[in-house]
Amino acid sequence: GVIDWHATSDETVRLLEKVGLREDPDTPVNALGVGRQQLVEIAKALAKDVKLLILDEPTAALNETDSENLLRLLRDLRDHGITSILISHKLNEVMAVADAITILRDGRTIETLEVADGVDEDRVIRGMVGRDLDHRYPPRTPEIGDVLFEIEGWNVFHPTVPDRQVVRDASLTVRRGEIVGIAGLMGAGRTELAMSVFGRSYGARISGTLRKDGRELHLATVGDAIAAGLAYVTEDRKELGLLLEEDIRRNVTLANLHRVSRRSVIDLHREVADAEGFLHRLRIKAPGVFTKTGNLSGGNQQKVVLSKWMYTNPDVLILDEPTRGIDVGAKYEIYTIVQRLAAEGKGVLLISSELPELLGMCDRIYVMSQGRITGELGRREATQEAVMRLMTNTPAVAR
Repeated sequence: GVIDWHATSDETVRLLEKVGLREDPDTPVNALGVGRQQLVEIAKALAKDVKLLILDEPTAALNETDSENLLRLLRDLRDHGITSILISHKLNEVMAVADAITILRDGRTIETLEVADGVDEDRVIRGMVGRDLDHRYPPRTPEIGDVLFEIEGWNVFHPTVPDRQVVRDASLTVRRGEIVGIAGLMGAGRTELAMSVFGRSYGARISGTLRKDGRELHLATVGDAIAAGLAYVTEDRKELGLLLEEDIRRNVTLANLHRVSRRSVIDLHREVADAEGFLHRLRIKAPGVFTKTGNLSGGNQQKVVLSKWMYTNPDVLILDEPTRGIDVGAKYEIYTIVQRLAAEGKGVLLISSELPELLGMCDRIYVMSQGRITGELGRREATQEAVMRLMTNTPAVAR
């Protein structure tokens, strides 16, 4: 009944290294980002002498490098006789490691395909959505206007580790009608930048300048950010984006209750009518607006988060991993919504760990590494190789 804490610590370090995570074993888990928490969860599973490992969206919060490390681990486990069931919406990863693929749609098994028979991603997509998906990203002709939002010389320190700077002298611009991406490896400072800008909801000793339409902003709280026309869709919708025990109606109107209240009394009829409008506009699959949000699929939950922030009528939307953990059909619908918002003249700042998503959706891409913006790429010069080079802060080699 006595725990050997030295042995526990040593074993923790070994397991963390196995999943590619270098952290002090005494670090509180709530001090880690979502991606690192996911790796800890996988290490925890490996701590048991497993014969069958079920992984539900294990790479949803990981960047491509960490995802590849995990896939390499799955191959190693297979070679050692351990069976794995990988549940994932990232088709390239499924194709890379799976021996067989079972497709589910609307709670039913559609079919099981043997990878050795020459299955490709298009064949899997057809089974998932019930139709051919000719284009992963909706066609778009951007109409880009004047500079809408500016971040200049932005610096942020860690809230509990005073000497650790997580964002260093970051500067970027977003124009009206433009979708601007932010790429970076896990820990690069993308989410820290976004949250600190959004009413200083993260960080300490924050300095720098924010401007909207050329006018300087002073956003001390989230309420200030909302009032100034900013919206932030968090990467962690279950913990930070939604009240899962509340219904769709309450979640949609939560960020702008003034719109449905008079003298601090909520007008239930208007609240229901406004929520139903978003239910139909964003094609949220639910029996009605009184459905508990926690009972929805991931894609429909994400649409509720988007509805909540669209209800504030923002000028600038910061979207942090908006398609994480949802299937290709729902992703396409989210992309359509994002493009529609840009077409309305709003500025969109899109953070994503999926390079194809950034390349397919963005007009410009800023790349972060170790808290710094290491480069900016336009649509024409943005390639996976160019972005990865800036993500690892490796200078281009002259040819």
